[in-house]
Amino acid sequence: MRFGTVAAVAVLAASFLSAPATAQAQGYPAKPIRIVVGFPTGGAPDTLARIVSEKISPAWGQPVVVDNKPGAGGNIGAEAVAHAPADGHTLALGTVGTHSINGALYSKMPYDMVKDFAPVILIASTPNVLVVNPGVPAKNVAELIALAKARPGGLTFGTPGIGTSPHVAGEMFNTMAGVKITHVPYKGRAMAIPDLLGGHITMMFDNLPSALPVVREGKLRALGITSAKRSASAPDIPTLAEQGLPGFEADSWFAVFAPANTPKEVVAKLNAELNRIFTLPEVQAKLKTLGLDPVLGTPEKLAAYQRQEIAKWARVVKESGAKAE
Repeated sequence: MRFGTVAAVAVLAASFLSAPATAQAQGYPAKPIRIVVGFPTGGAPDTLARIVSEKISPAWGQPVVVDNKPGAGGNIGAEAVAHAPADGHTLALGTVGTHSINGALYSKMPYDMVKDFAPVILIASTPNVLVVNPGVPAKNVAELIALAKARPGGLTFGTPGIGTSPHVAGEMFNTMAGVKITHVPYKGRAMAIPDLLGGHITMMFDNLPSALPVVREGKLRALGITSAKRSASAPDIPTLAEQGLPGFEADSWFAVFAPANTPKEVVAKLNAELNRIFTLPEVQAKLKTLGLDPVLGTPEKLAAYQRQEIAKWARVVKESGAKAE
């Protein structure tokens, strides 16, 4: 067989090998897409999932259903996706908790945060904001620390649940400030906020998008945000770092993951579409209103960022001694 003939056969064989994957991507989606959110309705993960649902459905001609499966710090929802068919029709709206914190916090995990998922895209991030009931005498972080030291164990911080970003932000605060503020976990933000408004708990690290409206109404007092620099959405709120806790950074982030072994062509198609959706002017405007900073980029960018966050929060959990019961 001549060299030219061999080369032709090789090219033909390669085209046959790549054909199934290409066809799979071209035929995707072939049925409704389900986006699983491991938290109740109303929070940032749910809001982002519904933005995807509203925009991708008319573009792709398939229904997109948001499936809220709250519980266990988001683990219940993430587990459902980890064990779903790897065809791109079941996706997770992952968070800093479900995909970087919980592995260190829970002694037994129902999934592997890295091995069981295919990263698709890092959508957005937002700082948490430290809010207190207006009846708390502290007007800034230094005064809150002084109050906590004067009342060891007497102050409480509520969270949407164990393993959430607000939880580990509170544990980081305890460690860096040298105080002991008691953690009170709830089953979602919607259950924690009424107790904070009623003065039954002292404080809370809440996602900025969720907290801003309540702060602006004067129902809660914001003492500081957890990002490295002030947020453009709330430039009047100082960071905790500039109030005596240098290096304090505890942002929440939100990303889309597919089950592991989802075809790369399907992941690439999802990534391209989600990059398109979240750069639409009306979506960008909505994110700004919510206090969310769009990130976007490639699956590789999400994978690298996730590795950094896993290492970071493993250190925080170890230093604080926090554990999920």
